[in-house]
Amino acid sequence: MNLLYSNDRKAEHPASWYAATANPIDRFPALTGDAKADVCIVGGGYTGLSAALHLAEAGFDVVLLEAHRVGFGASGRNGGQLGSAQRMDQEDLERLVGDEDAAKLWDLAEDAKDLVKSLIAKHQIDCDLKPGIATLGLSVGEQKELHEHAGHLSDRYGYDQIELLDADAGHALCPSPTYKGGYLDMSAAHLHPLNYALGLAQAAVKAGVRIFEGTEVLGVEEASPAVVRTARGRISADHVILACNGYLGDLNRKVAARVMPINNFIAATEPLGAEATQVLTQDVAVADTKFVVNYFRLSADGRLLFGGGESYGYRFPSDIAAKVRKPMTEIFPHLRDVQIDYAWGGTLAITMRRMPFLARVAPNILSASGYSGHGVGTATHAGQLMALAIQGQAEGFDTMARVPALPFPGGPTLRSPLLVLAMTWFALRDRLGL
Repeated sequence: MNLLYSNDRKAEHPASWYAATANPIDRFPALTGDAKADVCIVGGGYTGLSAALHLAEAGFDVVLLEAHRVGFGASGRNGGQLGSAQRMDQEDLERLVGDEDAAKLWDLAEDAKDLVKSLIAKHQIDCDLKPGIATLGLSVGEQKELHEHAGHLSDRYGYDQIELLDADAGHALCPSPTYKGGYLDMSAAHLHPLNYALGLAQAAVKAGVRIFEGTEVLGVEEASPAVVRTARGRISADHVILACNGYLGDLNRKVAARVMPINNFIAATEPLGAEATQVLTQDVAVADTKFVVNYFRLSADGRLLFGGGESYGYRFPSDIAAKVRKPMTEIFPHLRDVQIDYAWGGTLAITMRRMPFLARVAPNILSASGYSGHGVGTATHAGQLMALAIQGQAEGFDTMARVPALPFPGGPTLRSPLLVLAMTWFALRDRLGL
């Protein structure tokens, strides 16, 4: 079963609050016939669009192929959180790769966050960028761990953008009885993810990128030049970038062994009006410490956008609203009867260590994927790093590629069932407070 077509209408953005409030953009044509390019990019999300934009600005002839619409995948459906740091905690990275590379990875993560902000400013992308993400714990012990983590970032990396929240301060920000404090990072941010992706696409086209939508890539021939094959044409290119994330399919076995697609779900309530202050008293986003993270924020029109729940098969559940309502009402019991106006699913990609997998899969083919829920900044930055690597400036790309990436156990057949068992354990652990 092909994830490109398992849950969504062909060549359309899924029905979501993001799609309903998207800035209009003309549809790009499908590829017909053969063409040549300096670089062919497969995938029209943040990674591919960023790579295309940066390469075109550097003078490369770039073709980007997207099976559906630009921003179709996780880039147009996610929680819209632009977080600080890498997805893996710095303390864990220090143990994994050593202090020197951990420091480089910290700097790269800060570059990623700054890159998104600078692209939005430079290209005047209208995507409701707002500062602030709070990370909240479900116990006093988790609050302590979050405070210690913030202290480590301050002491080791000089990061001073975090405000510590005790239980009272956390409750003043987010009046849920579930949370016991944490911290607020005002250098992090949140945005309308689909409008950000569409803005990147428009900037790329202005820079000279040729974008083709409704154009599924069926195969990539590793040669020099490489050949990217579609149903109705081919692209011959000196370089290829695979920017497919959870929709890679069978295009590359090396990547597929280390990057696994999973599904996540978001609901948008009816506008809450004055009751919005019972959810958040500041216009910031929130993520919590559960293994399957709950994440939420208020939309520009006062709705609660709440993400929660995952699945590991190909199909989305038949009632996405009910799936999200369960964790939402665990956090906000008073919203048990609130109307849900939109509910949608999306396919993202994870890795074993929750660090992105960047690799040279052939001498002239680069890949980046597996952002593990941290892709707004990391995916945008990965696109830039691959663009720089093609220009011969590969230090940042190579630093990311050095992070050890484990293959998922069990191969394609067993890795999903094994992950389900692991996720069941973590869900039980969260519920029991272990």
